[in-house]
Amino acid sequence: MNKFADVAKKSVMNIKPYVPGKPIEEVQREHGIKDVVKLASNENPLGPSKLAVKAMEKKLKFVNLYPESGAYYLRRALAKHLKVKENTIVFGNGSNEILTLIAEAFVSPGDEVMFSALSFVVYPISTDTVGGIAIQIPHKNFSHDIDGFIKRLSPKTKLVYICNPNNPTGTIVTKNELEKFMSTVSPKIIVALDEAYFEYVQDKNYPDGIKFLAKYPNLIVLRTFSKIYGLAGIRIGYAVADPDIIEIIERVRPPFNANLVAQAAGEAALKDKEHLKNTVKTNNEGRKYICAELKKLGIEYVQPNANFIFVKFKENCKVVFEALLKKGVIIRPQFDNYARITIGTMAENKKLIKALKEIK
Repeated sequence: MNKFADVAKKSVMNIKPYVPGKPIEEVQREHGIKDVVKLASNENPLGPSKLAVKAMEKKLKFVNLYPESGAYYLRRALAKHLKVKENTIVFGNGSNEILTLIAEAFVSPGDEVMFSALSFVVYPISTDTVGGIAIQIPHKNFSHDIDGFIKRLSPKTKLVYICNPNNPTGTIVTKNELEKFMSTVSPKIIVALDEAYFEYVQDKNYPDGIKFLAKYPNLIVLRTFSKIYGLAGIRIGYAVADPDIIEIIERVRPPFNANLVAQAAGEAALKDKEHLKNTVKTNNEGRKYICAELKKLGIEYVQPNANFIFVKFKENCKVVFEALLKKGVIIRPQFDNYARITIGTMAENKKLIKALKEIK
C-alpha cells in the first residue's frame, strides 16, 4: 500500500499505469539472445527518413536553447501539407500528450468521457487524471459500436474518444458511421478522433477526419509523426481543429512541449515522400505475408487496416508471449488469448512466423 495514497487524488489512484512494449535490450539481457526483433509497439521498421535524421543532427548543437514554443516552421510546413490554416494546429509531445491536454481543457470532475472498451489504453488514463467518469462502450466485432455510442450519450457527456483505425484491433469506423455519429452528437460535446495510423489505411470507406472539420467544429483530429514517419523516439504529434478549440488547448499546453530536435525532424520528414511510399509498400507486403501465414497456422486474426495485426491464439497470450521471447521475438499481449503484432520488415516477419511454427 502506498503511504501517500490518502493524499493523492482518488481518481489518480484508480489509474492503471501505461505499460510500454518490452524493450529489445531487456530481452537480450534476460534471455542472452543477440538477435531480437520488436513487433510490439507499432514502430516503423524502416526507421526515420534520412532527411529527418540530417535535420536532427544539425539541431543538436543548439539543444542548450529552448525551442520555439509555437513551432513556427513546422506549423507552416504542416499547414501547407494538410491544406489547413496554421491557427488550426496544436503540437504535442506525441499525440498522447494532446489526448490528455484535451481532457484537461474540457473535462471537469464528474463529466462523462466515452470511448470503446476495447481501444487505446490512454483514454481511461486521461479520464481518471482529470476526475472524469469513464463510459466504456462494449465493442462490436472488435470495432466501435457507433449505435452503442449514440444510445449512451447523455447530458453529462463532455468528451468522446474515437480511435480510427482502432488500437489494438486494427478495425475502422467508416465514413458513413462517422457522419452518423457526428450528425447526432451535440455540438457542445468534444469528439477527439485519434488517427495515429491514418496513412496506413487502404480501405476506401475510411474517412479523412480533416475533411469533416468544416462541418463539425466540435471535432478534433489527432495524428502523429511517431508511426509512419518513424519518429516515435523524439515525441512529436499534433491535432487539427477549429481555431477556438485550439486556443483553449493552448491554454493548458506546456510552453516547450515540442522540442527543438523534434520540430526540425517533423518538418524534414514531411518533405520525404519516397520514405512514406516505401513504408506503405513494406507494410502492405508484410501484412499480406503474415496474414497468409497465420491462416496456414490456423491462427485467427482481425482484418488489419494499420501496421499491426490483432490475433487470437489457441492458448493464453502470455504463454505465447513468453515462448516467443525465448525465440527473440517481442509481441504485445493484450488479454486472454489475444495479442497485437506489429508488421515489420520482411526479414522480421519471417522470423516471427518461423518462431510461431516452432512453438506451435
